[in-house]
Amino acid sequence: MFRLLLILIILVPALEIALLIVSGNTLGVWPTIALIIGTGVLGAWLAKKEGLQTIKLAQLQMQQGQLPSGVILDGVCILVGGVVLLTPGFITDAIGFFLLIPQTRATAKVLLTKLINRMIKNGNFIIMNRR
Repeated sequence: MFRLLLILIILVPALEIALLIVSGNTLGVWPTIALIIGTGVLGAWLAKKEGLQTIKLAQLQMQQGQLPSGVILDGVCILVGGVVLLTPGFITDAIGFFLLIPQTRATAKVLLTKLINRMIKNGNFIIMNRR
């Protein structure tokens, strides 16, 4: 897991820079800058909208005595998607929108649930229950 993270930390910025250079050469500098700013603004608006809906849903579920586990995963995806969208670049923007749009976020939630379950099975994830 650590190796994959290290590779991504090195590879993603390099690919982002290459893609920004290609975009700057193809579209021009100002349209590329406008795209970067536009996706950041759109992402911030979408993250706020989805985040507020998720908070309301979590509050409603808790008032009804339900555990908002699915909503918590939604919140994590929205938080990560919003942060990733604020970083300049087209690859990170695609990842951010994937995590923010509810229809595609469902796929991310399934993958995240499988990852957490596998980590629990392997003993890499510890659940502490204090009462």
